[in-house]
Amino acid sequence: MTPPGPQRGPGPSAAQPTETAREGGEVALLEQVLERENMLRALQRVERNGGAPGVDAMTVEHLRPFLHTHWTSIRADVLEGRYQPQPVRRVEIPKPDGGVRLLGIPTVLDRFIQQALLYVLTPIFDPHFSDASYGYRPKRRAHDAVRRARACVQEGYAWVVDLDLERCFDRVNHDMLMARVARRVQDKRVLKLLRAYLNAGVMINGVVVETVEGTPQGGPLSPLLANIMLDDLDRELERRGHRFVRYADDCNIYVRTPRAGERVLASVKRFIERGLKLRVNEDKSAIDRAIRRAILGFTFLPGHAAKIRIAPEALQKVKRTIRRLTRRSRSQRMSKRVQALNEYLGGWISYFALAETPSVIEELEEGLRRRLRACLWRQWRTVRTRYRHLRKLGVPSRDTAMIARVSWGPWRMAGKSLGRWLGTAFWTRQGLESVTKQYHRLRAAW
Repeated sequence: MTPPGPQRGPGPSAAQPTETAREGGEVALLEQVLERENMLRALQRVERNGGAPGVDAMTVEHLRPFLHTHWTSIRADVLEGRYQPQPVRRVEIPKPDGGVRLLGIPTVLDRFIQQALLYVLTPIFDPHFSDASYGYRPKRRAHDAVRRARACVQEGYAWVVDLDLERCFDRVNHDMLMARVARRVQDKRVLKLLRAYLNAGVMINGVVVETVEGTPQGGPLSPLLANIMLDDLDRELERRGHRFVRYADDCNIYVRTPRAGERVLASVKRFIERGLKLRVNEDKSAIDRAIRRAILGFTFLPGHAAKIRIAPEALQKVKRTIRRLTRRSRSQRMSKRVQALNEYLGGWISYFALAETPSVIEELEEGLRRRLRACLWRQWRTVRTRYRHLRKLGVPSRDTAMIARVSWGPWRMAGKSLGRWLGTAFWTRQGLESVTKQYHRLRAAW
């Protein structure tokens, strides 16, 4: 498809009236999907999300004018079952622990239609999902899942069966998934459209590869379809009386003893492989104390209170990012470094403020300031430059002369020698936002 010129249209047309029923009493679900207000809402969401183009190279900016011209015929094709989704564009995203995650990027038009389907299908399925399921659900977030996990540990279920499903999104059986969708969706036209999206294929190196299983990650519908498939696992765990938390394809089952964990892992693995035709990643799945396993970037301190703390892996990740943003060999204005740090750490702390360990945040911030002092000291290369800047900071002349001539490396100098003069107040004046203050502000608001 070639998008038209840059004119801005009003969005999907309302030329055809909304139908409320079909002959024979069939549920008019597809008409609800194509209703003008729902389509406008989906269009706004796709535009807000942005993202890369699909195989047709159409960008999000071109979607609205394209719909202004072609929506009437597209709507008719969808209603009559003639609409054929285009293949998704395959993208490989490196994983932090090695390997790659395969993403499929649908065209912006297909993202638009999928988003409209999602808005109608979510109220049908979501109310029936388990209370222990938190991933990709409205009014639920990762923090809620972590709090539920902590409650399980506080009740004495201190061991966890940490289940990792191997390439869950890529291995969902289409027939089994559609059978589960059909339990609550009677409109055969919607079922046909969903099946068409599952079978659209993947474009790899210019060749369309047929997809016989899986719901490619990257499309708006994939998380809902995965939750529909894994709801059977949730119900089975509830039937057995287990305490558990599931977030997308990660499932933690809490038990009292390691021996109980071994029994649970063996039986649940059989159910997943036989009942859902999925595989358990045995390398990543484990039975361990809950305080030693991460859940969504957090874990717990020993003791009955099971205070929430940042998982060591997540803490190492933020430290690596800070090191990258404050690399001394990188030639960059300090104002740009500070801006990049504010943007990254502002989003980071808004998530990790759930942790109940303020001392870790304080230590992280002190380490950040020391790295910035090392960057600044490297920039002040000559004794004369150092002397001038130190005098501007109000350092006594005698101390300035001594500090400016020290031959220590930047990291050693950035410790107590400069910390006295380039402390919190100095970096606040440079525009650096305090992570510790943001942490306490967020926790007070919660």
